[in-house]
Amino acid sequence: MRRTDYLPFGRPDFTDAEIDAVTRVIRSGWVGMGPETIAFEKELTAFFGAGDVVTVSSCSAALFLSLRVLGIGPGDEVICPSLTWCSSANAAKFLGAEVVFCDVDAETLCVTARTVAPHLTERTRAVIVVHFGGLPADITAIRAGLPDHVALVEDAAHALPARFADGSRVGASENLTCFSFYANKNLSTGEGGAIAVRDAAVARRLRSLRLHGLDADAWARYSQKNTIVAAAPLSELGYKMNYTDLQASLGRVQLRRLASLQKRRADIAQCYVERLPDALDGVRFQAGVLEERHARHLFLVLLPEHLRGAPRQQLIRALREENIGVAVHYMPLHLMPLYGPSASLPVTEDIAERVLTLPISASMDLGDAQSVVDAISRIATGSLS
Repeated sequence: MRRTDYLPFGRPDFTDAEIDAVTRVIRSGWVGMGPETIAFEKELTAFFGAGDVVTVSSCSAALFLSLRVLGIGPGDEVICPSLTWCSSANAAKFLGAEVVFCDVDAETLCVTARTVAPHLTERTRAVIVVHFGGLPADITAIRAGLPDHVALVEDAAHALPARFADGSRVGASENLTCFSFYANKNLSTGEGGAIAVRDAAVARRLRSLRLHGLDADAWARYSQKNTIVAAAPLSELGYKMNYTDLQASLGRVQLRRLASLQKRRADIAQCYVERLPDALDGVRFQAGVLEERHARHLFLVLLPEHLRGAPRQQLIRALREENIGVAVHYMPLHLMPLYGPSASLPVTEDIAERVLTLPISASMDLGDAQSVVDAISRIATGSLS
């Protein structure tokens, strides 16, 4: 039976608690970056087991600022997977660096030490590791294969609250780790991002760069009646990439609710893994999707060979007619006009023709998941058979 309402591939789960938190901040009279943001950063630091967390306006900003504090610029090369959202690569391009795309593993869909190694040169200054879909890449192995002068930056936009194999959370490593709080993320504040960082001096510089290069934000300068308002000295050119207390109020509630939100995602993933193979013969899943360490931000399937390319588009159209909001993550960046032409990346190109993202979010229930399975079964045994 066709759904009567549209089911997007991801949407936030907000309750009265989030509404009350935003209302409290609005009534406080201070909605910009201030005490709520400071509290959220401290709570995230404790949650990740990080040295510090710096909130910013987006994960795109987090990636850009991370490369900026590493000194990445013209003449440098930054290795990045092609199977990712454009922000991962654009951050390096904005700074004038050359982006060198690498392939991914066919089972995990993540970069590995093996896929990075062929692209290392004397000009390589950083590797951006994407924890794709919410599955943490093996950063220990990747780091071991890099020269000491090459930095590793983790794009963890999909990976809150994922864990590495040793049980530590993504965000607890020695690397600059970038998170997203976009509308469809596991922890959503509508927009926003954060950088988990170990070095206190780097954290201070990130805080300065996110707000024009100033050493103090408006809350520090103007919140107390005895504060002397003076022109703040500028030592370097910064940006307007700060967070707000309105967003932080949402984030603090979402962080408290995160365990229950993740439980719903796990239940939906379990439903798909158990029931989809009967609906669509030959379907495959990203490795580790039922493991506790996987954040399950995206539920990624690899379609069988007969649904590669154009037949996949037919399946997508049919599912959307059934009010099922499937998506494709992602079209390879190395084939985009902005970056191409580029050398072939065979695994990425194969995945790109067969990958499909099914709806998964904490706002769904098992009935929603079953409706996706039922729709795929009907279509697979009908027009696509």
